[in-house]
Amino acid sequence: MSKEPLDLVLITGSARRGRFCPTVTGWFAGRARLRTDMRVEVVDPAESPSRPGGEAAEPTLSARLAAADAFVVVTPEYNHSFPAPLKHLIDSHHREWHAKPVGFVSYGGISGGLRAVEQLRLVFAELHAVTIRDTVSFHNARERFDAEGDPKDPASNVAATTLLDRLSWWGRVLRDARTEHPYVA
Repeated sequence: MSKEPLDLVLITGSARRGRFCPTVTGWFAGRARLRTDMRVEVVDPAESPSRPGGEAAEPTLSARLAAADAFVVVTPEYNHSFPAPLKHLIDSHHREWHAKPVGFVSYGGISGGLRAVEQLRLVFAELHAVTIRDTVSFHNARERFDAEGDPKDPASNVAATTLLDRLSWWGRVLRDARTEHPYVA
């Protein structure tokens, strides 16, 4: 098994003005960057020139996603689902997701974004990705973070570590498998 660090791409799921997603993404990216077994990059659909109704995926984004060994999607829940810019980003790519693990950090009102995650699991299954069972979820998220952008509950860091541990295991196993036997969907 390769000891090379995994290339982890965090996807900021919301592109709304005034969004809270960069706070949650920033915190999780900080947790992931504490690890020596991962290199972390953040992809934000709000910074992408490709918007719903626009052109297909930009080539540099496709290359960044293709180079990734694993993904974490940070998503809010809007109307019992996930945001349209996130769906557009996912649907604008196909092979980039194949045989790679995807973890979730969600936030929202009382459900903590878990309904958005359940729908995302269906989407990623169709794209031949492997979703991680363990998630990080924030109910009433704006109340759960302090002024510095850190969760007030230390259990959030434990949940993040668990997700990253599972993602690391699946990321290594699937990277080695793709290297030994390329995945064809």
